[in-house]
Amino acid sequence: MERPSLWTKTGSLIANIGRDSFAPTLSGLLQAVTPYTYTVIFGYRGSARPMDLYDDFPAFRRKVFVTDYQEGPYLLDPFYLAATRPVEAGLYRMRDLAPDRFYQGEYFRSYYVQTGLAEEIGFFVDIPEGAMVVLSLMRDERPFSSREMRALEEMRPVVESAICRHWANLPSQFDHSAQDRQRPARESAIERSFHSFGDGVLTAREREIVEHTLKGHSADAVGRILGISPGTVRIHRRNIYAKLRISSQGELFSRFIQTLDEA
Repeated sequence: MERPSLWTKTGSLIANIGRDSFAPTLSGLLQAVTPYTYTVIFGYRGSARPMDLYDDFPAFRRKVFVTDYQEGPYLLDPFYLAATRPVEAGLYRMRDLAPDRFYQGEYFRSYYVQTGLAEEIGFFVDIPEGAMVVLSLMRDERPFSSREMRALEEMRPVVESAICRHWANLPSQFDHSAQDRQRPARESAIERSFHSFGDGVLTAREREIVEHTLKGHSADAVGRILGISPGTVRIHRRNIYAKLRISSQGELFSRFIQTLDEA
C-alpha cells in the first residue's frame, strides 16, 4: 500500500462530505486499506426499520442483504441489536457481538447463511440524538486477518469523523421519512412482535424464551439473562414446541417470520 495514495483518498473523502459521492469515496478509501467484497451502510434508530444509506451489492445479492433483511430478519441481527443497545463506537467483528449460539441458531442457518459471507465486520458510529451508523465491510472468501483489522482500526478516527459530519441529520431522516409516515402500523407491529408472538398460546415467560432463543442464545445464556436454570429453559422450550405444534427451531423461526408478514 502506498501511503501517498491513501492520503490522497483521505483528502478526497473529506472533499466529498455532503455530496452523493461521499459513500462510494469512503468505500474506495477502505478498499485501499484492505480489499473486501461488499460495502453496506445502515442507519439505525431505536426500533425503526434500518435505513439503507448506501450499498454496492449487485441486484441478485441486494434482495438478501437489504430487501429481505429490512422485512424482519434484522430483528435478530447482532449488528442491529448492538446498534440499538447501543454498544460503544468502534470497529467490531460479527463474532464479537453475536450471542454464544449465534452460528448454530436458526437466524444464521435460515437467513444469514444465504449471504455466503466468510466474515462481516462493522464500524459503529454514534450520531447525536440517538442514531447510529453501521458501516459493514463484507468478505466472501476469507476472514479479515489481525493485521488487516489493525490497519482498519488506524482509519477509524477518519471514518468516524467523516460519517458524523456527512450523516449529521440522520435522526431527522428517521423522523420525517416517507417510510415512517406511510407505514406506522408496520413499524409498531415489528416493535411488538416479540412481545405478542404466540399471543393466547404462549405465556409471557415463554415468549421471552422464544426471543432469546431466536437471537442465538444457548439455554445456559438464556438462563443467565432471565435468572432461571438452563434446565428450566429447556422445559420451557419443550412446552413452546408442544403448544405451537412444531418440532424444531427451524419451524419456530419460520413461524416468527410468518407472524411478521401477517402483521
